[in-house]
Amino acid sequence: MRQDDPEGPAAQDVTLNENVSAAAPIMRLLAIMARLRDPKRGCPWDQKQTFATIAPYTIEEAYEVAGAIERGDMDDLKDELGDLLLQVVYHARMGEEAGHFAFAGVAEAICEKMIRRHPHVFGEAAAGGHPGQWEAIKQAERQAKHAKGGGSGKARLFDGVPAGLPAVILSAKLQRRAARIGFDWPSAEPIFDKIEEELGELRAEIGGPPGAEKERRQFEEFGDLMFVIVNLGLHLGIDPEAALRAANGKFVRRMEAVEAGAAASGKELSEMTLDGMQALWDGAKAAERSGR
Repeated sequence: MRQDDPEGPAAQDVTLNENVSAAAPIMRLLAIMARLRDPKRGCPWDQKQTFATIAPYTIEEAYEVAGAIERGDMDDLKDELGDLLLQVVYHARMGEEAGHFAFAGVAEAICEKMIRRHPHVFGEAAAGGHPGQWEAIKQAERQAKHAKGGGSGKARLFDGVPAGLPAVILSAKLQRRAARIGFDWPSAEPIFDKIEEELGELRAEIGGPPGAEKERRQFEEFGDLMFVIVNLGLHLGIDPEAALRAANGKFVRRMEAVEAGAAASGKELSEMTLDGMQALWDGAKAAERSGR
């Protein structure tokens, strides 16, 4: 279905002419990327990049977007969204060069997906969605993709979950997927007991005899503890990744205050005692709380 098809399901609600002004800069960006990748006239660095070498930058730019949102910096967010858009254009250009897909196909695919997943908005009977509708449609898509890829039978539970996600995000995604089929704690309360159990097992391994086996078991028990803590966050309605990012930011702020306090007394951090740094930390913590 073409985006400008007057008979398309989105036609009655989406006026594409209102967004024509966005087409020119997108076309310019596509032309810039084509020039950068040109084998004869392009940039030597851009010419030699691949999907694999660009992927880390794509992930980094997504986090930069998240960082701008956390700071509430809308000017920076605009710039970071542009950087992220560049990543999409970069991958699309490489896909076009290899004969796999082009930017227009990427845009068309997401248009069709959004329309398909919102039948309550773009369908003939636009009367609001029902609980579970989004996931049911996604499951049907996964099943169709599974069959297209030559798989037989029903798609597996974790089909479509990217293994390359950051570990905390992946853990949350896996546990959400499992919860949809009922494999989860009924409430947050029993998770505290599970945390105590995992913490006890980790302590037992720490106190065990030394050796490579001890290190392996400590590694596993620590991972188990983190996994359960992610589950607790989900039950409390907390995004574990966002919570950890916020804790990281808090740590940086307070350590910067400790550093400033040390400098005010004419000392480097390396010259401070642990008690001295702790006192400055407590002061920074108290100042943050009084400013809430």
